[in-house]
Amino acid sequence: MERITPRRWAGAVLAGLTVFGAAACGDDDESSSDTIRFAVTDLQGLEELQREFGAFKDTFEELSGKDIEFYAVADRVAAAAALDSDQVDIVFTGPAEYVVMQARAGAQPIVAIKREYYKSCLYTTAESGITSVDQLPGTTIAMTDVGSTSGHLGPSQLLLDAGIDPLEEVEILNIGDAVHEALTRGDVDAVGVGCHDYDEFMEAEDDSSTFTLLVEGPSLPADLIIAREGLDEATIELVRSTFVDNFPALLEAMLVGEDNQKFENASIVEVTDADYDVVRSMYQAVGVDDFTEFIGD
Repeated sequence: MERITPRRWAGAVLAGLTVFGAAACGDDDESSSDTIRFAVTDLQGLEELQREFGAFKDTFEELSGKDIEFYAVADRVAAAAALDSDQVDIVFTGPAEYVVMQARAGAQPIVAIKREYYKSCLYTTAESGITSVDQLPGTTIAMTDVGSTSGHLGPSQLLLDAGIDPLEEVEILNIGDAVHEALTRGDVDAVGVGCHDYDEFMEAEDDSSTFTLLVEGPSLPADLIIAREGLDEATIELVRSTFVDNFPALLEAMLVGEDNQKFENASIVEVTDADYDVVRSMYQAVGVDDFTEFIGD
């Protein structure tokens, strides 16, 4: 396992921007007045997008009178580039991704979907002897994917809130879904993860008392439906009103997707760009200050 520094992270993003066109599905034409081109940042490939959001697509089309054209992206980097080049109209994305895409492509929020129990947690094993966050300096902490709101930025902010510099006083290993296994093997001293994931890990354990929850953070900002810069106001208002007026039906359709179960009991909320300043602070906690430079020219 290898620590990923902000410099290496930025390099990976720049490389992703170079190849995004080969990884994304869709064409270069502007969408027609009857079609909205739609992408989701945490799904890879058209097949996965169809599986997770096929029912949502059908329901949205019926309610709005507009056709949805899926635009598959390889990752958040490809989504930012697609927005910047007007190849996609709206994107369903997370807080961390929105901050980057707003800086890079001028994306604007349309509506936001607030998950139930969307928080970050730090935990360890009982046998580690660590009982509070202030004992973490000098330790190695596993977190999920680089740039994940709940599994990287949020836990890093929890460290900073406790007076611990996440760049200097601990070693953070971004290892994706293998965080819990790394802890149980003794490869790391603690884990920073979304609290929902923590609960799932504990449910799978025979004895959850062998683990210690060090801190549960505050609620994180909501996921968003965002529009590309320049999308006409009539389309933006149609998307907004369709969600606001029909959210129970749209949520039911979303929950057909297995990956979308995290949105169970979600609610629709109004947000502004300023609501995501907390996420910008989280980026600063991991050493990223200029989002334009962060994701390339």
